[in-house]
Amino acid sequence: MVKKYVALLLQLIIWSGFTLAEWLSGKDHLVSKVILFIVFSYLAILLARKIVDSSKDTFIITVLSLFTYGLLQSMLHFLL
Repeated sequence: MVKKYVALLLQLIIWSGFTLAEWLSGKDHLVSKVILFIVFSYLAILLARKIVDSSKDTFIITVLSLFTYGLLQSMLHFLL
């Protein structure tokens, strides 16, 4: 259970890095931002796979971290 939690937290750190990279590439085209998202998603999946050693748990953790990231981004956008 602790491994899953650590993988989730590290993935949230990766999504924070994605937010920073997206912010720094402000005027780039949508295609480059999609490629950036795919690269960060791949890194997040690799990280979780290495920690958890289960494809099913990796998928669940990645979806949960993406949902949490999206929820936090929406809340911050709404509040600010």
